[in-house]
Amino acid sequence: MTDLVTNSPEGELVGKLTAVSRTTLSHIMTAGDTNLLGTVHGGVIMKLVDDAAGAVAGRHSGGPAVTASMDEMAFLEPIRVGDLVHVKAQVNWTGRSSMEVGVRVLAERWNESTPAQQVGSAYLVFAAVDEQGKPRRVPPVIPETERDKRRYQEAQIRRTHRLARRRAIMELRERRAAEGLDDA
Repeated sequence: MTDLVTNSPEGELVGKLTAVSRTTLSHIMTAGDTNLLGTVHGGVIMKLVDDAAGAVAGRHSGGPAVTASMDEMAFLEPIRVGDLVHVKAQVNWTGRSSMEVGVRVLAERWNESTPAQQVGSAYLVFAAVDEQGKPRRVPPVIPETERDKRRYQEAQIRRTHRLARRRAIMELRERRAAEGLDDA
């Protein structure tokens, strides 16, 4: 299987298949990872999610990428000490310099042979940056499977909602400032 699509017009970045940058990060949870309730702290999982997503974004973009936002971090089940956690990440969508990375979090008991269960999910947006921290172009992602195509379409919906929410908030702030209600 080739990881690049080579029939791009002159000057355009060559697209990369979804599978090229897909990765899994696995970690066993220990007592140092717990919260006051004795389950794994959500922040520990969020760091693993960001680490896996960052690796995927860097692989896909071919260089540094920084977290721009995290959407919809969902914790579906508690994670316990002794769970082997698998964080699976892939690029769902790409823009000019940004990428949405989808992440699934699975957990299984370290000493049992039962299948891993999904315990969380998240969507993160990364921006590819150059040496000066300025945005740089990323190659388009090329969805391979029907699941990849669905994820690509869903990512476009999330992007539309993010941009609309940002516009609405900025308009509200401008109206409030014009009315002298700026509470900076």
